[in-house]
Amino acid sequence: LELYDFSRGRFRNVSTGEMLIEDDEILAKVFENSKLVLVHAENEMIDKAIELNKNYGSGLYVCHIPSAEEMKKVINAKKNSDVNTKEHPVYAEVTPHHLFLNTEIRESTERNKMLLRMKPELREKSDNEFLWEAINRGEVDTIGTDHAPHLISEKLEKITFGMPGVETSLALMINAYNEGKISLEMIQKLMCENPAKIMKIEKRGKLQEGYFADVIVVDTKKEWIVGIDDTIESKCGWTPYENWRLKGKNIMTIVNGEIVYENGKINENVKSGKEVKFYD
Repeated sequence: LELYDFSRGRFRNVSTGEMLIEDDEILAKVFENSKLVLVHAENEMIDKAIELNKNYGSGLYVCHIPSAEEMKKVINAKKNSDVNTKEHPVYAEVTPHHLFLNTEIRESTERNKMLLRMKPELREKSDNEFLWEAINRGEVDTIGTDHAPHLISEKLEKITFGMPGVETSLALMINAYNEGKISLEMIQKLMCENPAKIMKIEKRGKLQEGYFADVIVVDTKKEWIVGIDDTIESKCGWTPYENWRLKGKNIMTIVNGEIVYENGKINENVKSGKEVKFYD
């Protein structure tokens, strides 16, 4: 797997450091020598990434797609049998913050203007709606988080891109299920089965004999307030969804057959984990 930020006209990580590649020949070599290239690509750079994958790559995974315009580019590539093939497939990922948040929410308070900043940036409510439509048409492959647990002090001091997302991702999706936006079966595909299949992770992602016993138990009827009825475990200590009233919650997590989380408490006595293995 290779992960690149492919925005501002080149491969570049603009949020957390320098990872600059300007030479087209080197870009071609990156795709040629990678089994799967994960990119943060925006605007016309999506087109360039798709073309590089078509000509040189073995697979393109477009991370955290934020808008209708950019999702349409990826959808068109996925539907093009000359571009999306078994030899060089194209995958699409969206995040909860691009599904549930937008510029209207960001601009509603001075605090939100500082906290709700990430790459790609939030877009309009109409973009939220288009991404949901794409999910239910089967045009999205995974739900990612782009988790970046910056402290509030860091976020409020200056514009800092990235925010926490892992801890609330599943609960937000279950709440969406209760609102009729998505089926439980689709959530399982997008957040468990598809990521393991695309990344070729061995024996994980679904309940099947011979697989590791990784299980999340959810209460689809549990009503709760984020940050009030449950402690924020992330090291950053905050969430953009604080005080949101949600219906549905993950109440137990089992990893490799061991209960590691139950009813708001993490099991500190859990044995060591297992190395994630990949298959060809």
